[in-house]
Amino acid sequence: MIDWLRREPQDPEVEVDGRILPIELTRNARARRLTLRLAPDGSAVRITLPHWCRTAEAVAFAQARRAWLAEQLGKVPERRDPVADGTLLYRGDEIALDWDADAPRRAQLGTRGLLLGGPQETLNRRLQRWLESEALRLFTEDTRDYCTRADLAVAGVKLTRARRRWGSCSSEGVLRLNWRLVQAPDTVRRSVVAHEVAHLVHFDHSPAFHALLDLLFEDDVEQANRWLSRHGRTLYATFG
Repeated sequence: MIDWLRREPQDPEVEVDGRILPIELTRNARARRLTLRLAPDGSAVRITLPHWCRTAEAVAFAQARRAWLAEQLGKVPERRDPVADGTLLYRGDEIALDWDADAPRRAQLGTRGLLLGGPQETLNRRLQRWLESEALRLFTEDTRDYCTRADLAVAGVKLTRARRRWGSCSSEGVLRLNWRLVQAPDTVRRSVVAHEVAHLVHFDHSPAFHALLDLLFEDDVEQANRWLSRHGRTLYATFG
């Protein structure tokens, strides 16, 4: 047993329901214990561990939780190819893709759906760029709305491709928001923006923070949170 623990795996992995998943390790100086989660797309097991913890211990930690990982893996939505499906998830709705090789390459949203042209083999990449540009546009509008309500200077907005967090607020007052939220219903996306704007005033989750969030956000925060909890993984089903 001791000899096994001393052998440090070069490429740690764990078998879950017949699938071999790589284990991605993140060593954190502030970590006091091991924490484990499944990547949103089910492609890897991610473990955060203290600096003193050995890789072999992290592998054993994952193996001991294979039943939980299998349960989480079962919740991962199937991968989607919007080009093959002919639809794209946008602001909570499925919109039709109207591709015409002779149409302009720049996507245009119309009554028939999203019209775009150009080579079919680059459609996925260009669809993601369009969604990201729409995300930045909508996030900017949302941020302006909530900063005005809070009587704050309008914060800067940047997109993030984070796999774990929907949004964050830096100490410099810049909001970083996950572009995939452009696929969620408007009220869900806006709840995340309102949450981060409230952090511009209260950099915690104190009662004062929640009171401000309730004043800023026009809908039901808990309902929006429940949607993300239940359906958030579906936003990772496309574009890798």
